[in-house]
Amino acid sequence: MSSRSDRRRRRHHHLALALTTALALAGCADAARSTPSPTDRSSESTSAVALPPAGGRVDYQLGGAYPPAGPVQTVVRDRAASPDPDRYSVCYVNAFQTQPGDRELWPDDTLLRRDGRVVTDPDWPDEALLDTSTDARRERIAAVLVPWVEGCADDGYDAVELDNLDSYTRSGGALERQDNVALARRLVDAAHAKGLAAGQKNAAEDSEVLREGAGFDFAVVEECAAYRECPTYEQVYGDRVLDIEYTDNLPRTFAAMCADEASPRSMVLRDRDLEPAGSPGHVARVCP
Repeated sequence: MSSRSDRRRRRHHHLALALTTALALAGCADAARSTPSPTDRSSESTSAVALPPAGGRVDYQLGGAYPPAGPVQTVVRDRAASPDPDRYSVCYVNAFQTQPGDRELWPDDTLLRRDGRVVTDPDWPDEALLDTSTDARRERIAAVLVPWVEGCADDGYDAVELDNLDSYTRSGGALERQDNVALARRLVDAAHAKGLAAGQKNAAEDSEVLREGAGFDFAVVEECAAYRECPTYEQVYGDRVLDIEYTDNLPRTFAAMCADEASPRSMVLRDRDLEPAGSPGHVARVCP
């Protein structure tokens, strides 16, 4: 299986800003049409699973597993890697697009097409978008993904991180937010059934809908301090926001970001390629 160091992603901030206005107009209607009771789903999700340590130090290891340095309490690794036996462990799953090199794992009718051609992520052209537009296709996608989620539990992970929840924004209008929320709900239910917590990946502008409609328990986010988006996540998930900042995009020193009350307590500074310890470019620093 290929390395997952390329799986971390940061969608351009202008996209989030542009979507915020449009989604605010559609949010109430989407939530009412496609999601169950917010109170029911949020209470179910938080009562039955173990959540990441609130405000605990985190390391993000998609580029390769290694023993964390310092007092780290939560570790995120790719589903192909083993969990950290001594720390709360989160299992990364690319849930709404194909993984590079793994397209053959997907039935043809699960891939989104336009004019007969597979639609790919413009920033990651080796990743095809999954077609979440109908109940039948979502079930076909879930037939692949649910065993992956269950495998994370069987391997000893405590939680899953579901990536590319915002794939609908790259579909040219073929997919809607409610389509992805419906699939996310299916995957979160599968995670909870196996005793796993479920983490929302990025998609700040959708946090409230994803929490209420799909039942996510916490968030794994990239560069929310750099782009000043962290309060959007924390309003929904409190201290259970795991933030990864990158060395090549620091608007101020990492120490200053750590001292900023708007930054999550669970924040790590990583090199962009998420190199494992011992590699020349490796950086992994947590706040004091």
